[in-house]
Amino acid sequence: MSSKPSFQLFPAIDVRGGRVVRLAQGDYDRETTYGDDPLAAAQAYAAQGANWLHLVDLDAARAGGYTLAPLLQQLRATTGLQVQTGGGVRSRDDVVALLEAGASRVVVGSLSVRAPEQVLGWLAEFGAERITVALDARQDEAGIWQLPIHGWTEGSGVALDALASRYAQAGMTHLLCTDIARDGMLTGPNFALYRHLVALLPQVQVQASGGVHAVTDVSAAKTAGCGGIVLGRALLEGRFTLEQAFAEAASC
Repeated sequence: MSSKPSFQLFPAIDVRGGRVVRLAQGDYDRETTYGDDPLAAAQAYAAQGANWLHLVDLDAARAGGYTLAPLLQQLRATTGLQVQTGGGVRSRDDVVALLEAGASRVVVGSLSVRAPEQVLGWLAEFGAERITVALDARQDEAGIWQLPIHGWTEGSGVALDALASRYAQAGMTHLLCTDIARDGMLTGPNFALYRHLVALLPQVQVQASGGVHAVTDVSAAKTAGCGGIVLGRALLEGRFTLEQAFAEAASC
């Protein structure tokens, strides 16, 4: 019997116009800049013990055409980081290009909602370890988690539970789920949502994302059964260090 995968920390770097930024609830008009050297930021995380990096191309997420391949190549050459990355992944060629540039996993977001047959095909072709399905959810008035598209501005008519279950049945291993209402807001992750997903999809490694504000969120995610947690704004603003996050994960 194989052992359960270890809990992973994913320090996150979102890049727009060559700068390290964060958006509040995905709003491009609510941007905070944290530096102009994404490579140096990633190298600093590696020096602090990171094994993984969550890298997002915000320009491509809006306009298509992934722009961070040179950065990926530099990361592969100068750090030991494994990188899961996405933004504007819309075709098989995009997946191939990212993997060839050095990505360990390709994150597929809106297309996972709009064209599930295509993404299911990629899971089969490239393997479940190379694809992270990213489903950004918002709870409706009836309490159902829905999956908005087009920058979270339009409804898709697709519910999180149904689509996530479909991917899990096809062999998905890695699910990144963001509660849109909490993304970039430092209000704490929605652990009720993650406990629900862990119970619904016991074979899937669920990555918590959105709202991390304190180092105790790390242990809470692990206790909830998540396979990992994405650490964005809280790390960038020094609310805790990556070393403290590792210690917190090891404490439970």
